[in-house]
Amino acid sequence: MHKKLFFLSLFFIALFKAQTTTVTNVISQAVYYDGYAAPVSTPVPAGLIRLSNTRYARKLTDAELNSFKAKIAMRVTIGALCDNYDRLGSVFLAMVPKNQPTYTVDDTNVKRIEVGRYITPFMNKNRSPLEVPYTYDLSNLYSVFHDNGLRTNYDMYMELDVFGVPYAAQTQVAGCTGRIDVFSGTLTFFSTNTAATVSDYNSLVPLLSYSKLNNYNSTDVTGETVRLLTFNLPNAITDAHFFVISTPHGANSGGEEYVRRQNYTYIDDVQVLTYTPGGISCEPYRVYNTQGNGIYGSVPKSFADWTSWNNWCPGNSVPIRGFTLPNITAGNHTLKHTIPTAVFNQQQGDVFLSVYMQGKSNAVLNVKDVKTIDVTIYPNPTSDLVNIKSKIDVASISLFSIDGKKLSENYRENKIDLSAYPTGVYFLNIVLKDGTTFKHKIVRK
Repeated sequence: MHKKLFFLSLFFIALFKAQTTTVTNVISQAVYYDGYAAPVSTPVPAGLIRLSNTRYARKLTDAELNSFKAKIAMRVTIGALCDNYDRLGSVFLAMVPKNQPTYTVDDTNVKRIEVGRYITPFMNKNRSPLEVPYTYDLSNLYSVFHDNGLRTNYDMYMELDVFGVPYAAQTQVAGCTGRIDVFSGTLTFFSTNTAATVSDYNSLVPLLSYSKLNNYNSTDVTGETVRLLTFNLPNAITDAHFFVISTPHGANSGGEEYVRRQNYTYIDDVQVLTYTPGGISCEPYRVYNTQGNGIYGSVPKSFADWTSWNNWCPGNSVPIRGFTLPNITAGNHTLKHTIPTAVFNQQQGDVFLSVYMQGKSNAVLNVKDVKTIDVTIYPNPTSDLVNIKSKIDVASISLFSIDGKKLSENYRENKIDLSAYPTGVYFLNIVLKDGTTFKHKIVRK
C-alpha cells in the first residue's frame, strides 16, 4: 500500500479504536443512476430523499447533531457499478427551512454549501478494488452542527452527489449491457474530542455553490472573464475564514483539465488567495483505476510528468483551499475570482467554483443579496482599446497608473483607450450601473 494511503488507513483505525469516537452513518450504499436519463422510479432507500438520479439527501437528527464532537472527519466511499470513466462528485450541507417536509434541488429557500468534492477513478466493477474512499477534515462544521440559531430556523441535510453515465460501460464492462446504475455511494462521519480544538464560529455565509465559470456562455466574446460576486453583510464579522473549492474541466484537445493555470481571488480588490490546481503525483490513486485509460496509462509516471499537466487525479479528493480575514465590515462587498490565462479551447469546459465563509458575529446566516456577474475585459494585453462586456451596463471606467495616479475616465462607455500611454501595467476601476465596483490589472503592450 502506498505510504499516503497507509497513513490514512491508520488515521481511521485510530478513530475506530478511540473510545470517544462517534460514528454517524448518513448514507449507506445508495445506488446512483444515469445523470442524463429520466428520473428513475426504483425504491428510495429508507430515510433518504432522491433529489435526482445523481443526488441523495438525508436529514441529520437532533441526536446526531448533538453527538458531533470537535474533531470531525468525513469519509465518502464510491463503489463501482456501470460507469467506467472519471466523474465529478460532491458533498453538500443543505439548510432547509425548519419542519419543511421535503425539498427539491433547486428550492430557493434552501441554503447550501459544498463541503467536499472528489473525482471518481476509472473503475471496472469486475476488478478489485471495487470501491474508493475519500477523506476530509471538516472540523469547522462543529460550530454549524451545534449552532442553536441555525437549528431553530433550519433542518440540516447532508447531500451526496455523484454524476455518472453508463454508455461506455454498457459495451466495455461485462454485465453492464442495458444497465443504467452507475455508482454506489456511502457517506460517514467520525468525530472525537481527542486532541481537538473547538471551533467557535457563530456566523455562516453561503456565497457560491458549485457555480459554473467559463468565458463563452456568459459572453459572446472570447477573452478574459472574471466572476464577480457581490454580497451584503448586515453585521460586521471577525476572524472570517473563507473555504474555496474549484476544479477545471474540459477533456477536449487543449482542454482546461490538461493545462495548469493560476487562479486569483480578491475581496474588495485585495488579493487574498493565489493557487494553481494540481501539482501532485497521481500514482497513489493508480490502484483504484482498474479500467484501462489514457490518464494513467500502463506504466507509472514520474512526479515531474504528473505535475507538468495534471489539475486533479481520478480517484482523489479535491483540496479545500482557504484564507482568513481578521475583520470584514458590515455593508456591501465584492469577491472576484479570475483565471487570466484560461482559454476554454473550442468553447468547451468549465471551472466549478464554490465559496463559503464562517466567522464571528451576532448574526447566524449573516448574508443577503448575493449576486453573481460575469464580466469580460479584453484584450489583455492590449495595444490600444480595452473593452468591457457585462450583462449589467458600465457606469464608468477610470484608468490609473501603477503608482495610483488617475489618468482618464469614461462615463457610460464600455471601452477605454490606452494608446496614448507608454507600455507597462495599468489598473482599471470599473463601476457597473448596479453599483458593483472592482479593479482590474491591464498590460499595455
